[in-house]
Amino acid sequence: MSTNSRFAVAVHVMTLMAWSGEEPLKSDQVADSVNTNPVVIRRMLCELAEAGLVVSQTGSLGGSRLAVDPAKTTLLDIYQAMECRGAFSLHRQPPSPDCPVGVNIETVLGNVLTEVDSAVEGVLAKITISDVVQRLKPCGAASTNKSIGKTENRKHYNRERITLPQLRAGAKSRRVKAFRTA
Repeated sequence: MSTNSRFAVAVHVMTLMAWSGEEPLKSDQVADSVNTNPVVIRRMLCELAEAGLVVSQTGSLGGSRLAVDPAKTTLLDIYQAMECRGAFSLHRQPPSPDCPVGVNIETVLGNVLTEVDSAVEGVLAKITISDVVQRLKPCGAASTNKSIGKTENRKHYNRERITLPQLRAGAKSRRVKAFRTA
């Protein structure tokens, strides 16, 4: 069983757009940051656009940008746009009605799931995209000249080596150099 990462990727996308300001970003630029295929990003951008969170323009000067104020847009808005319901789900097959546990487990777990979802939504409603951007700044300052982890083969992100203008340029050669370990 795998956990759905669509919400995390959507927050990444929205935060990158907030970081870039009014300048639209192309899907391949966003995909480079997320480290995924641009098609995945384009599909996600469509969902975010349908929810009114981003606007996109086609063409050589096109791209996507936020359609909302990052200080007023919460992680719950993104969570709901991506239809990321439920921390867990019930089993696909109904349990045995002849079992003393199976006959009522769905009702009990359904109530627990409702409580968990309410708690998750309560936390997400308190955090805005601007909050996420602010939380990134200390992380970038603390790790500017340090690699993440001690492994020589592990990549790290160094804010001094790759900047948003470089990301906008979509220069893959610069991206490869920027992510190499020192």
